[in-house]
Amino acid sequence: MAKQTWKPGTMLYPLPVAMVSCGTAEKSNIMTAAWTGIINSDPPMTYISVRPERYSYEIIKEYGEFVINLTTERLLWNADFCGVKTGREHRKFSLPGLTAVSASQVRAPLIKESPVNIECRVVKIMPLGSHDMFIANIVAVNVNEELIDSKGVLHLERAGLIATAHGRYFSLGRQIGTFGYSVKKK
Repeated sequence: MAKQTWKPGTMLYPLPVAMVSCGTAEKSNIMTAAWTGIINSDPPMTYISVRPERYSYEIIKEYGEFVINLTTERLLWNADFCGVKTGREHRKFSLPGLTAVSASQVRAPLIKESPVNIECRVVKIMPLGSHDMFIANIVAVNVNEELIDSKGVLHLERAGLIATAHGRYFSLGRQIGTFGYSVKKK
C-alpha cells in the first residue's frame, strides 16, 4: 500500500468533542474544544488548548477554572453551535437543551444534559503558538447515575458520546475489546 507524505499538521484523530463551560452563573460561556485530554493520573490532570482571541480564553484566565462536559449525539447541534459562534454575541446557556447547574468544586457551571462533567482548576498556562494550553487539576467528576450499574460500574458506552475526525462528527459506543485483553490469561 502506497503512502503520501504531507506537511506537518494536526492529524491525530479521533478527537473528543468537549463542551467547555467557564465563568460564573452571572458571566458564563460555553466553547467547544477538541484539543483536550488527560496528562497525568496522580494527581489527575487535564488540559485544554485555547486560542487567546477566543471569548472563553479571558474568562478562564480570569477565574482559573473550567468544566469539561462530555458531548453526546443529542448535544451535537449545541456543541457545533458553541464551537462556531462567539460568546461575545450569544448567551449559549440560553440555547434550547443547555441547562447550567452549579458545580461542586468550581464556580463554572456544569451542563446538566452532559453525562459526565469534569471540574477543573488551572495550575499553569503554557503559551504554545496559535493556542495557549491551560493545564488543570481535575477537582471533581460528576456522572449521570443512569450510567452506573448496581455494582458501581460506569457504562459510558450507553451515553451516546461523539468524536470528531478531520471536521466530521462520529458517534461512539461499540465495544471491541478491553484494556489488556491481548495478554490476559485464559
